[in-house]
Amino acid sequence: MDKNEIQNLIKEVIEKITIPVKDIILSEDGSKTTWFSVEVDHPHFFLGRGGEGLFALNHLIKKIIEVKNLTLPPLLDKERDGERSILIDINGFQKRRIENIHAVAHMMAERARYFKSNIEVDPMSAFERRIVHEFLAEAPDLKTESTGEGPARRVVIKYIGTI
Repeated sequence: MDKNEIQNLIKEVIEKITIPVKDIILSEDGSKTTWFSVEVDHPHFFLGRGGEGLFALNHLIKKIIEVKNLTLPPLLDKERDGERSILIDINGFQKRRIENIHAVAHMMAERARYFKSNIEVDPMSAFERRIVHEFLAEAPDLKTESTGEGPARRVVIKYIGTI
């Protein structure tokens, strides 16, 4: 399934719930993610309650692709063994959310460096934890790992530099 087919699938699913799609912009970034940025007039259907509708849309599109047993080109494969994944964004909600997570991760990383100790971040979803891990992966003096179970699972930023 190529990028255009995925764009058409996204548009078809959104329009089936009677929300007209103004535009879908495809972009790729260095973090192994292909973004489908969708512009709609009524984003509140997706963004209410912390973006639950948007998360459901992402899950639904990925499951439709899996169930149809379609082979995606390497740039669009689910993220397994270092391959690319897809992410649908409505009116920039996901981009802003990721920027906020980066800001929190940066602040907590600086705190770990300053105090030369381990810092626990508030509980996060698996998606949010992955963003923190990827954001701090290149820091030579820090190590991240997830700890806890269920909704209390969180990232611990460990200072491993010299004291």
